Amino acid sequence: MLKKIVNRILVSIPVLIGVVFLIFMMLNVIPGNPIEVMMKEHARADVVKRMTHYYGLDKPVLTQFFIYLKNLLHGDLGTSYKLNRSVNSLIADAFPYTLKLAIAAALVAWIIGIPAGIISAIKENTIIDRLFMGVSLLGVSMPVFWAALLFQYVFAYKLGWVPVSGADTWQSYILPSIVLGWSSAGTIARLTRSNLLEVLEEDYIRTAWAKGLSQAGVIIHHAFKNALLPVITMMAIQVASLLSGAVITETVFAIPGIGRLAVDAITDRDMPLLQGTVLFTTVLIIAGNLIADVLYSVIDPRIREN
Repeated sequence: MLKKIVNRILVSIPVLIGVVFLIFMMLNVIPGNPIEVMMKEHARADVVKRMTHYYGLDKPVLTQFFIYLKNLLHGDLGTSYKLNRSVNSLIADAFPYTLKLAIAAALVAWIIGIPAGIISAIKENTIIDRLFMGVSLLGVSMPVFWAALLFQYVFAYKLGWVPVSGADTWQSYILPSIVLGWSSAGTIARLTRSNLLEVLEEDYIRTAWAKGLSQAGVIIHHAFKNALLPVITMMAIQVASLLSGAVITETVFAIPGIGRLAVDAITDRDMPLLQGTVLFTTVLIIAGNLIADVLYSVIDPRIREN
């Protein structure tokens, strides 16, 4: 197991370098000086020239890249052009907000999605099945920004049950977590249902029925465990994606997390900050896939033996 984890980490290193290189080059081929874009109408030629030299933007692109890579190996993600603060500290300040939102949204998705998928599989082709899958499909299909605005209007503005936006209290996370969780719950519910229906057709499930086991016993102790493997992968990837920053949700609900930090970096063309958030996102996604592989091995011994 330890060998597999180490191998996955070693394989991920070239991926991280490739991501850094691609985002660095893409940002540098965009016309215009980022200092001028950042300063806008306040830009003066002498100030722009001085700041360009200060941040090393007058050097060749490849030279800038290797300097950035060297600093990155020392754990330095650079300094934000706009805020004149360390990117490390900005991400550290924003991540707790994203972490709270991701945990809340994941709990909503799992609490709703897994039971809905199990019930739909048990009640296949009934009105309950169609109702659950219809709501799941709606959650997957509905644009996140539209659902966020609709929930804000109904539950925050009209009914006044929760705050419209912000991240000051735990009540502020209710609407954004439901908006994010609903979309993820739909995917989990549909995947759980399809996998469980497939497993219920296996021969060992028929044997379990023939032994006189109850429906709950067959579903929980035999079918669900084997149907859960693909669902675990999806859940781990979803959590990694949520931790990377729900850009639209954080923007609509004014949550100062990683997603909103990335949007601000794009708006201001703050290259170090954008590169830092993208790299941080990539690391989280790789970690999510690694955790999914480990959980696979824990749940299914056959995978651990291979």
